[in-house]
Amino acid sequence: MSWGRILLVDDEEELRLSTAQTLDLAEFDVKDFSNPERVLELAGFGFQGIVITDIRMPGMDGLTLMNRLHEIDRDIPVILVTGHGDVQLAVRAMREGAYDFIEKPFVSSQLAEIATRALDYRRLVLENRVLRAAAGQRDDVEQRLIGRSNAMIDLRRKVRTVGPTDADVLIVGETGSGKEVVARALHDLSARANKPFIVINCAALPANLIESELFGHEAGAFPGALRARFGKFELAQGGTILLDEIGSMPLDVQGKLLRVIQDRVITRLGSNDPLPLDVRFLATSKTGLEDDVAAGRFRADLLYRLNVITLHIPPLSARREDIPLLFMQLLTEAAARYRRDPAPVPPNVIAAIAGRNWPGNVRELRNAADRYALDLGLPVTEQGAVNGGVAPARLADRVAAFEKSVIENALIAHGGSLKPVYESLGLSRKSLYEKMQKYDLDRTRFGGEPAGDD
Repeated sequence: MSWGRILLVDDEEELRLSTAQTLDLAEFDVKDFSNPERVLELAGFGFQGIVITDIRMPGMDGLTLMNRLHEIDRDIPVILVTGHGDVQLAVRAMREGAYDFIEKPFVSSQLAEIATRALDYRRLVLENRVLRAAAGQRDDVEQRLIGRSNAMIDLRRKVRTVGPTDADVLIVGETGSGKEVVARALHDLSARANKPFIVINCAALPANLIESELFGHEAGAFPGALRARFGKFELAQGGTILLDEIGSMPLDVQGKLLRVIQDRVITRLGSNDPLPLDVRFLATSKTGLEDDVAAGRFRADLLYRLNVITLHIPPLSARREDIPLLFMQLLTEAAARYRRDPAPVPPNVIAAIAGRNWPGNVRELRNAADRYALDLGLPVTEQGAVNGGVAPARLADRVAAFEKSVIENALIAHGGSLKPVYESLGLSRKSLYEKMQKYDLDRTRFGGEPAGDD
């Protein structure tokens, strides 16, 4: 019998009992319910299992149940069972955090495979929680996608949810915002983590050799093809393919890519033998591709295939509160690369960094951190206003916002250690505690220990 329990919810008794029997024969520990409320009683934060639910039910439907479960624990995998007319609804649910969905009528082995992956994911989540609690560390996704803004918290949740699935994903974000970082995280969270991660820069493919680069060729397929060659698709077998800046791909190649994504089969140039392709496709774009579709530059059917799940990466301008913490992390990494001691960053410098505009996003901020680590200072550019240029109207609000910003920057500068903060600001320990409580500043968010006076 596999690890963990499956809670099955369906108001149609005959279908529910049939599905439960199918899972039982596949040696799953399954318990079925007609009432979703009972599931909410059993599925707590440490629940060792998953939930499979019909999407259409009277009273509480499957989407509402999923949202209620994720209020308890966002990492409980929920698999939705849909009818043919509910596929678009299920796609929306995937964007909102569903683990996967399966369309009725389904093959028993298909449901068993999805359930097995979901249970493996849940077990890994619970094991990692124990390890992180023991080590007092953040998880890997939080270290890669740094930020405490709501936008980044939501992005991490979606990455953790979507990563372990085999769903194809479109990642949209400005230049330098971290699209490839997100793609790599999705790959590393999946069952394909130990297989190839192949990045294809669609904007840099040579026009006359695109098909050969992607599909490979046999010897003699065209002049100069002296021997057979694997294409990038074939090299990724079992792993993940990242189509970087897919909007740059020529229309004729888009049509061939669509067939590959639909059929998971490729044929080398000069060959008539189809080769099964076991890969997951991820794609990136600087902007949503809807305008390109409207202009005839991108195929609508390809966009439909790719954006079952779309992850939007916020630019730094939309999460200014993350800039200081991100800069300090990048500075630490830069110092390690250049084998230097991390340079101290005074609170006023952190405030200036937070107030600047960063049109190049994380990539530009990383370059600034490298310069600072090498003692070359920060590049001089026009300063943007803190908090996006919108200042509180009332004097009291302005003073409070300034005070919070000064304390926050000092906490970042000193890694959450309180003693150097209250000494540098000329405050008593008690006054600092009171102000931190007033502004909801938790030292652990800045690297400090949960308890202690320093």
